[in-house]
Amino acid sequence: MDQPAALPNKLWYLKHIRLFDGMSPAEMQEMEKMTRMEEVKKRQPLYLPGDPSTNVYFLKQGRVKISNADASGKEVTFELLEAGDVFGELEALDGVPRATAAEAMDDALICAIPREAFTHYLATHPMVTVELTKLIGLRLRKIQSRVEDLVFRDVPTRLAHLLIELGKSAGAADAAGTRIKAKLTHQEMANLIGCSRETVSATLGQFRDQGLIQMDGRTMTIVNQEGLGQLVV
Repeated sequence: MDQPAALPNKLWYLKHIRLFDGMSPAEMQEMEKMTRMEEVKKRQPLYLPGDPSTNVYFLKQGRVKISNADASGKEVTFELLEAGDVFGELEALDGVPRATAAEAMDDALICAIPREAFTHYLATHPMVTVELTKLIGLRLRKIQSRVEDLVFRDVPTRLAHLLIELGKSAGAADAAGTRIKAKLTHQEMANLIGCSRETVSATLGQFRDQGLIQMDGRTMTIVNQEGLGQLVV
């Protein structure tokens, strides 16, 4: 959807959060009054493991990474969030400290709503609760799929699966194929599929040599969707 020429206000952004699909203008106005808009710089953390879960967040612009690190400092990325996503809701609703870290991958715009206000809103708007349950279920299925990849699939298969998913969620079709708009570093991809940066670089090189993808710096284009898909069957 094209963005208006004027800088959109908070209400405009809230209308593009998937959780609020189908809400009336009056309900959107009610939500707008409870939230605050924040600008977050690239690489800035929104919260870290152990932080109190005082807010629920709506991502309006940019990308956010949900991750954690083990005792040695090795990072595992659980999810890459795009504009329109809600995050931080599970821990906030449970009233427990953060178990993961949330970090902006680009300069981002978010809306934050206090935990108490969000809980009250769900109690008085059951359809939003239903939509939230659906979104949580979808997220859990994605995580389950990623865990199955880590356990049962080799690195080329996991990487091919990741590229296909990125092509679906953050891709743009053109004459060359499907250009992946999410510009991830090789280390970021490694954190998503549970391997080393060097292995990702080598495997991408193999995909390129096999005519499956084209690479131009950090921009990748899937040029043989069928061939890449055969790796994940």
